[in-house]
Amino acid sequence: MRSQDYLLFKILFLSAAIWNLIGAGFGYFNPEYTFLNLFGRELNDPLFFNIYKGAWGTTLLFFIGYLLAAYNPVKHSGVVLIGGIGKLAFAIAELQLYLNGLANAVIIVIVVGDFIFCAFFVYYFLKLYAHKKIILSPLL
Repeated sequence: MRSQDYLLFKILFLSAAIWNLIGAGFGYFNPEYTFLNLFGRELNDPLFFNIYKGAWGTTLLFFIGYLLAAYNPVKHSGVVLIGGIGKLAFAIAELQLYLNGLANAVIIVIVVGDFIFCAFFVYYFLKLYAHKKIILSPLL
């Protein structure tokens, strides 16, 4: 992998880590506020509260994963693969909530941001493949 690509991916994954930290900062540490702003209703059911907070806890864990990927983008491609799949699934689910009238337009910021990161992650994997650096290739 060329050094300019390596630097680009370090910046990409550091940006993804910051993006996840911002989301988790609101969602995990203040779930009632986040839920109210995204869905226009209070989060007062203890079961939903814990499930919602847990989902943001996963986002917080991926903050750590993307920091690992930023440290060594070639070695930690598996973290990016799992994170990218999660980011895509989350964005699709959030978009469905919006399209079904269950979420406010604010959620589109999350959806667009996650889709942008997914597009960059695809570019990252194309570059890894082009340079024969995919760690998972023996499994495929």
